[in-house]
Amino acid sequence: MPLKIVRNDITKMNTEAVVNTASAVPVVGPGCDSAIYKAAGHDELLAYRSEKIGFVEEGDAFITPGFNLQAKYIIHAVSPLYEGGDEGEEEKLRSCYRKSLKLAQENGIKSVAFPLISTGGFGYPKEEGMRIAVDEIGAFLQEYEMDVYLVVFDDAAHELGRRIDSALEAYIDRNYVEEKQIEEYGDRDSRRERRSDRRERPRGELICGAALVAPSEPRKPGSIFKKSRKESAVFMDECAMAPLEDVAFGAAPAELDFEEFHESKLEERMRHLADTFSEYLMYLISEKQMENADVYKRAIVDKKIFSKIKNNVDYHPQKLTALCLCVGAKLNLDETKDLLARAGYAMSPCDKTDIIFSYFIENEIYDMIELDIQLEEHGLPCIIS
Repeated sequence: MPLKIVRNDITKMNTEAVVNTASAVPVVGPGCDSAIYKAAGHDELLAYRSEKIGFVEEGDAFITPGFNLQAKYIIHAVSPLYEGGDEGEEEKLRSCYRKSLKLAQENGIKSVAFPLISTGGFGYPKEEGMRIAVDEIGAFLQEYEMDVYLVVFDDAAHELGRRIDSALEAYIDRNYVEEKQIEEYGDRDSRRERRSDRRERPRGELICGAALVAPSEPRKPGSIFKKSRKESAVFMDECAMAPLEDVAFGAAPAELDFEEFHESKLEERMRHLADTFSEYLMYLISEKQMENADVYKRAIVDKKIFSKIKNNVDYHPQKLTALCLCVGAKLNLDETKDLLARAGYAMSPCDKTDIIFSYFIENEIYDMIELDIQLEEHGLPCIIS
C-alpha cells in the first residue's frame, strides 16, 4: 500500500506500531509525546524508558511495548530541535524516519503510523517536514511492503479540518453537482431567471459584490482611470468595495495619483502577455515579493522540479504540479487560471480535484497538507503521497 495521509489522533490508530516524537533524555515532552505517554500509561512507559533505554542521540530511534495502546509497539524517534536549519536538522530528521522504519521492518511490523516528526513543539517547518517524510517513507516503500500512515492531528489542524469539511461539501455541491446537472438535463428555471434579471436591470447598471449601483453619468471604457483619486475612492465606496489600490497592489504611493499608479501596473501586466508558464510564474513570485524556496516548499514540490521550471522557459509541468505551485505562490483564482492557461490547462467544473483546489485558493487556504487530506477523503488520488 502507498503512504496515506490521514487526520486522526495517533493514539487511536489501529496499526501494529505508532511512532512517537521523543526527547533525547527520559522526560515527557509536549504534544505527541505527552499524548502517547498518557494513552499508553505514563508511569509504566516512563519507567521502561528510564530503566531500559536511557539517553539516545537526536536522529536515532528505539522501540518499546505499546502498553495500553491499541498498537503493540511504540517506536520512539528522537526528534531534532529546529534552530534555523543550519545545525544538521534535516539529516537528523531524515534519520528519524529511516531508523524508525528499519526498526519496524526488523521487528516484523506490517503497519505503522507516523506523526509529522519535529513539526510541533520541536519547531520544524511543517511543509518541509512533510517533504522529508514523503521522501524517506517513499524510498523505503520502494523496497519493502508495509502499510504506512502519516497522521496529521493538532488543535489547529483539527479546527481547520472541521471548518473546511462542511463548507467544502457545500462548495462542491454548488460548483460540481449543479454543473453536471445543467450539462446533462439543462436548468431552464435558472436560465429563465437570468434572462428576466437582465431584462429588468436598468441599462448601464454596475454590479459590485451584492450591490447594484446606477452610475450618475455614462462612463466611457477605461474612464475609471480618468477620475481623480478622491472621486475614485467615492466610486469604490458606492460599490461596497475597498479602493482598488488597497486590494490588488497595496497602497499606491502618496506622490502618485490614481491614474499614474494603476496605468503603470497595467502596462507592467501587459508586458507579460506572451510569457510562458515559467516566465509568468517567476514574474508573479517576484511581484508578490516571495522567495522561490518559500514557494516550492509551501507547494511541497521537489526542488529539482522547480529548478527545471525556473531554468527552462519552455518547461511544461504536469497539471497537478502547476496547481500546487499556484497554492505555493498564494495566487488568487484569476491568477491561477491565467497561469494554468500558459501551460495549456484550465480549471474544469466537472473535475472534483479542480473544484477542491478552487475552493482552497478562493478561500486563501494555502495548506497543501490539508488539501491532500481533503482529496483523500473525497476518494481522489493524493498529491503528496
